[in-house]
Amino acid sequence: MQSIYAPRRLAASRFHQLRGWRYHAWHWSPDAPRPDAPLLVLLHGWMDVGASFQFVVDAMRASRAIIAPDWRGFGLTQGPAVDSYWFYDYLGDLDALLERLSPTAPVDLVGHSMGGNVAMMYAGVRPHRVRRLVNLEGFGMPRTDASQAPGRLADWLDELARPQALSGYASVDAVASRLQKNNPMLPSDKAAWLAQQWASPDDAGRWHLRADAAHKRTNPVLYRVDEVLATWRRITAPILWVEGDLTDVEKWWGHRYPRSEFHERLAAVSAPVEKHLLSPCGHMLHHDQPRALATLIEDFVDRPDAASP
Repeated sequence: MQSIYAPRRLAASRFHQLRGWRYHAWHWSPDAPRPDAPLLVLLHGWMDVGASFQFVVDAMRASRAIIAPDWRGFGLTQGPAVDSYWFYDYLGDLDALLERLSPTAPVDLVGHSMGGNVAMMYAGVRPHRVRRLVNLEGFGMPRTDASQAPGRLADWLDELARPQALSGYASVDAVASRLQKNNPMLPSDKAAWLAQQWASPDDAGRWHLRADAAHKRTNPVLYRVDEVLATWRRITAPILWVEGDLTDVEKWWGHRYPRSEFHERLAAVSAPVEKHLLSPCGHMLHHDQPRALATLIEDFVDRPDAASP
């Protein structure tokens, strides 16, 4: 029988009514309250779930209050049927969640991939709500041009007329195998545990991802770099940027958006930025190097002056 990872710190599963959605979040409570430690908020990426941060939470030295929500359209968060998802709704959801859980105190915000993009933009729009900001490979997207709009809109309209579906799996072991195919660095015991968070069985015993198939549709909204950078320039929180040495951005975008261009964008931010490269490590930093990542995050958020290396 395949061994399954055993979490060291158990999370409570809670739901919050936010903007017409029954929002799910994992809550890790401290063994003893720490008035000096702000709430740590962990934001997962596209096609992931909040529970994905369990390995990092387990590797942390200190016990602190932590939450990891499931974004709308993912995990256990439930809401009305939609045919598309809009990036700015994630900012609205985060704003409502923080108003509920930390209405008077700023939080330490950590985002991975898509979650990193949400965190960066939110920290610029609501700078007073974010004390420390950690971006885990939230690269953003390639620059777009207005001339791309008609084609993108046409693709979106065409796809609205077609039902979308995500692949099902014969067993939870098959889900775990898919996770390891996506990330060969993921150990078998962690893949077995994640599979039960990433997917769930139907009445016939077939396993399906906890994600809305509508995410597969083309997003008709262009990525406007100038608008993004305008929000980034308003960030006041010190920033920790972490990336993996094995992440292949050309796999996603070819030569349209190299790493060097992202770092040029990040250089436009006036807030202090601290950069780290984890090795060996791919895009799923919180799976590949959870202990090293936990150390970086804790050292950063617990430092009296996070601007100093």
